[in-house]
Amino acid sequence: MRVCVIGTGYVGLVTGACLAHTGHEVICVDNNEEKVKTMKAGRSPIYEPGLSEIMTGAIQNGKIEFTTDLEAGVSHGDVLFIAVGTPPLPTGESDTRYVEAVARGIGAHLKQGYKVIVNKSTVPIGSGDWVRSIVLDGIAEREKSLVGAGKTGEDLVEHIEVEFDVVSNPEFLREGSAVYDTFNPDRIVLGSNSDRALTMMQELYAPIVNREVAENKELPPVPVVMTDLCSAEMIKYAANSFLATKISFINEVANICDRVGADVTQVAKGIGLDSRIGNKFLNAGIGWGGSCFPKDVSALVHTADDYGYDAQLLKSAVEVNQRQRLMALEKLQQELKILKGKTIGLLGLTFKPDTDDMRDAPSLVLIENLNRLGAKVKAYDPIVSQTGLRSGLSGVYVETDPERLADSCDALVLVTDWQQFADLDYAKMAKLMNSPIMVDGRNFLDRTALEAIGFRYVGIGH
Repeated sequence: MRVCVIGTGYVGLVTGACLAHTGHEVICVDNNEEKVKTMKAGRSPIYEPGLSEIMTGAIQNGKIEFTTDLEAGVSHGDVLFIAVGTPPLPTGESDTRYVEAVARGIGAHLKQGYKVIVNKSTVPIGSGDWVRSIVLDGIAEREKSLVGAGKTGEDLVEHIEVEFDVVSNPEFLREGSAVYDTFNPDRIVLGSNSDRALTMMQELYAPIVNREVAENKELPPVPVVMTDLCSAEMIKYAANSFLATKISFINEVANICDRVGADVTQVAKGIGLDSRIGNKFLNAGIGWGGSCFPKDVSALVHTADDYGYDAQLLKSAVEVNQRQRLMALEKLQQELKILKGKTIGLLGLTFKPDTDDMRDAPSLVLIENLNRLGAKVKAYDPIVSQTGLRSGLSGVYVETDPERLADSCDALVLVTDWQQFADLDYAKMAKLMNSPIMVDGRNFLDRTALEAIGFRYVGIGH
């Protein structure tokens, strides 16, 4: 099938590259010329395991192109994905101006024929009908400009006789494993009021649904949930809000464990074996961040407020998470007392491992508060330390290796549970420190092993 993906962030680029890998003809559109040049050269502008290889293969097979020309993309695609950012506003609402601009642009370039316009961006509930109206506005503006320019005949007829439907197809990709998640999804959600559009989307996803590109091809077909537009949009918000709430719950339990002497890692194991609860998203630590959970929970709270409902549970999940980010700071104060003049080393900066994403990362809150209390802050991250991303950070010295990080530190804080942090030479690092204290903000490291080489180990809830 012929596909156009507008927006090449984490969602758009992964979606476009993976659809091209399954055999579709894909054009990815982005208004950033430098980014498009980078992608044309086969280089991914974001760090995502496996993505560069998928891109390179699709380019070599002639299955994917990159352009800044929206009209070319709209003309090419039978299925048009809107995959631009919807960052949070200070009010908690989603900023939908980029979606609006793309929808209007699609309308301005639609010509004769049928198109399916897919909301891949996480948009407020009710946005499907809103996008449809914006596309129609774009069509009307284009018609008006054509008539004003004296156009008649084929140009005008082609533009007026357009047909399109809107589909909500929310993404459930985890940064750091987005390529895997695309090929091995738990489910695919398709929301539309049009059977024709849903049929096209089922055809588009057939290789994935039928496990043709899955890691385990023997599994049964991927469940496809087909629903109305509004319900599909709600599924995305409800899923992320539930996961965020589950993490906040176990963090609240961890804080109680700290006070009564229980071990939250054992508690999580015990309750996670209950099939009604499950063992995922029960790792206590210093809270959730990134671009999805904070934005989506806030957006759902704001939607509830708009309709006269006070979403107290979701608001509490956010409050617990905000407080949890300061837990590592409290642990440092308990161990070192006065932080002014002390040197604190952060192991990890990104909000989670296997990504270069710093959006709403807990490390940023730690850096801000450690600076406020007069501490010197150093950090090492496997990705950030090796890229230009560190140039945007203030109040922290980004070191190039773990030993440089440990040198003269009064304490270390594990912020991001990168797998390589499990195998560092902590014995050597301990000797370089003023005082070998490790605050494990993810309960990730081997407590017994660290204590055996002289570290004072401090976990979260255990």
